[in-house]
Amino acid sequence: MKNVIATSYTARVNAAHFRLWKRRNPILGKLDFELTERCNNDCIQCCINLPETDAAARQRELTTDEVKGILVEAASLGALSVRFTGGEPLLRDDFSDLYLFARRLGLRVLLFTNARLLTPELVKLFVHIPPLEKIEVTVYGMRRESYEAVSRVKGSFEQFQSGINLLIEAGISFVVKGAFLPPNRREVDDFETWASNIPAMDKPPIYSMFFDFRSRRDSPTKNRLIQSLRVPPEEGIALLRRPGQAYLKDMRQFCSKFMGPPGELLFTCGAGYAPCVDAYGALQPCLLLRHPDTRYNLRAGSLIEALTEFFPRLRQTRAKNPNYLARCTRCFLMGLCEQCPAKSWAEHGNLDTPVEYFCKVAHTEALNLGLLKEGEFGWEVKDWKERVERICQ
Repeated sequence: MKNVIATSYTARVNAAHFRLWKRRNPILGKLDFELTERCNNDCIQCCINLPETDAAARQRELTTDEVKGILVEAASLGALSVRFTGGEPLLRDDFSDLYLFARRLGLRVLLFTNARLLTPELVKLFVHIPPLEKIEVTVYGMRRESYEAVSRVKGSFEQFQSGINLLIEAGISFVVKGAFLPPNRREVDDFETWASNIPAMDKPPIYSMFFDFRSRRDSPTKNRLIQSLRVPPEEGIALLRRPGQAYLKDMRQFCSKFMGPPGELLFTCGAGYAPCVDAYGALQPCLLLRHPDTRYNLRAGSLIEALTEFFPRLRQTRAKNPNYLARCTRCFLMGLCEQCPAKSWAEHGNLDTPVEYFCKVAHTEALNLGLLKEGEFGWEVKDWKERVERICQ
């Protein structure tokens, strides 16, 4: 066929020649799929993980056929990619089957993994049928002691190393991310030097450090631990600024597009446009938001109904909390702030209570960028447009 390059496993086509890709307004661009909440790590900062041996959770998870049915509908609605995440998605016995199914539907696959369960057979599959997206591996430490102080699983560091080596030896494109935590904070230089030698790493690794509470609100004890691990705002911003001028350039571009008071609508983040299917068939506006009023049951409905009816109604939700109305709706720093309904839900059990920690982080970054003066609050500033224009020049 003209415009087709075939291999023994796949066919590469010039998509512009096919009517499917001429569709101007696909209903769904991409989909997140949380295949399981179970994980073979027990990381100290994790906002979601359940034990890998949790039989009740495993029993409730979507079946292979249910996952495939959702992927078929997603592809029919125009989705071009799916992100398989968890927990640890490679814990699913049917992962290879689901991966192949998604690729045969024409979906690009982005895999989030800790790399511990990568095997020669799975890596060989990725070689022959590439995911078409860089695999993303989170790194918890550069040494056994630091890594396992985070993962809390003996032997996990060697398994992580083995998985990484398999990817490197096979030439599979992957990137790494870091979690900035007390056991590994002194390893930042070592981590970034190591990461710079990974072929697909064209920029410094990103870090998680402003950690979220448990999104199911299932453990006050774990939330207290997570809170104790959150980096002080000043230290976190200092880490973000390590790339120097590259960071400032990126932030100027960001501020030129995303600064300004959001108003009373709670969902100004694109919630529901790239939704997440949880491990049990609930469609969420995003990976983190698990408030019962914001989730749609796909086992009793369809993606098309959720995307065209349920989520559009949800996006009309307005703030009611007086504190949120007085501050967040008027704050021009909302582009910098991680405050959102998902964070409010995890932290306070509702959708519109400000999370003080994220507010402090945003104000610290704004002060460093020159958007605020010492002692100012973002909701008090009237000349915010002029300030944004000044730093973006």
